[in-house]
Amino acid sequence: MRLKQHIPNIVTLLNLFSGCIALIFAVNGNFVAAAFFVFLGIFFDFFDGLLARKLNVQSPLGIQLDSLADLVTSGVVPGVIMFKLISLAIDAPNFSTHSDSWNSVFHWQGFKMSVLPLIGLFIALASAYRLAKFNLDEDQQSYFKGLPVPANTLVILSLPLILEYQNSDLINSIIINKWFLIALTLLSCYLLNSNIKLFALKFKNWGFKDNAIRYIFLILSVVLLILLHFAAIPLIIALYIILTLLTKSSIV
Repeated sequence: MRLKQHIPNIVTLLNLFSGCIALIFAVNGNFVAAAFFVFLGIFFDFFDGLLARKLNVQSPLGIQLDSLADLVTSGVVPGVIMFKLISLAIDAPNFSTHSDSWNSVFHWQGFKMSVLPLIGLFIALASAYRLAKFNLDEDQQSYFKGLPVPANTLVILSLPLILEYQNSDLINSIIINKWFLIALTLLSCYLLNSNIKLFALKFKNWGFKDNAIRYIFLILSVVLLILLHFAAIPLIIALYIILTLLTKSSIV
């Protein structure tokens, strides 16, 4: 019985472990490896709650541990990746230079860094705030209030994967643009902590009538992934928000 109680928490710790490895890769600029371990962490994040419910061992400890793991995997890691992407955009000669006053560089004991990329770390702050609010909100059972942290992470992680694998000069020029990245960062922070109620992908039954919005979303998501690959991920998250707003079915 005691071992059964710890199984979901062990899976949650695997999420945290994956996030720590992803963070190491992200700091060193290996975004593909970082994305792999973030996706692995999100996989564990999905199954820890499922296991807790199936084993009937849900606990306040598990809830807190889950949020702490998510903060690293789906908060700090995407924040660091956005920091690195903005730094890359500033250094890209075709798009921006350090002469801009926004890109002031500060020096401290031989260490120098542009200030502007620090905006990317706002994602970590907004994620922490959203997770703390989620733990205190008992109403979010059939819906989410604001964009879930893992969903926001998928958007941020998709950017370096698009750069690596899509090979589109137009898309690359958009992504490696500091103002686009800053705007996306601020939009992410807003969506994470907005009061928009978004439907949860939890099926109480398999009937189409009761889950029409979920089936439509999943089918369109698969089609987009087949057609656009990694470039589909931001569109899928946008579709998630748009379908909710159009159908007003977020609390079903």
